[in-house]
Amino acid sequence: MILMFMLAMFIIRLVFLKLSIANEKTIRANGGREFGKLNSQFLTLLHIMIYAFASLEAYLRKTEFDGWSLLGLSLMVFSLVVLYKVTQLLEGIWTVKLMITQDHQYVDHWLFRYVKHPNYYLNICPELIGIVLLCHAKITAAILFPFYLLSLSIRIHEENRLIREVIIPNGKVER
Repeated sequence: MILMFMLAMFIIRLVFLKLSIANEKTIRANGGREFGKLNSQFLTLLHIMIYAFASLEAYLRKTEFDGWSLLGLSLMVFSLVVLYKVTQLLEGIWTVKLMITQDHQYVDHWLFRYVKHPNYYLNICPELIGIVLLCHAKITAAILFPFYLLSLSIRIHEENRLIREVIIPNGKVER
């Protein structure tokens, strides 16, 4: 059962990746550019590794669905709801990469005002914690989470700089 949930989550993430790729093509075609390319590649690799190794841990341990798994699954569902909302709010500018459109404006919505990076704090973090709890993947968490957190903090620092220096000076759009 756990591996079926992991497969479903992976497929859903692939659907969002398809949206990201389409948005990226449009952004590039309209003069936008990518920042932090190497860090984005590292984040992507770590994300995939967490999926793969957590699933492997669950398989090898023959992990049973229990209360921790239910909590993990709940966090994963919550993360998908937030991901859907963020992609709707950012419309054609949401990507998994750090992309800036030409004349990129700050999206002024309560979610971005009160949770500066909801895609990271309310989507990615709950998703990955949820995966670890669902799969009881303690080893995966212990080994990969520190690297993911380091890479994510680099991403957030770079994104904050771009918001401050590029996006906010271009103005705000209310949603």
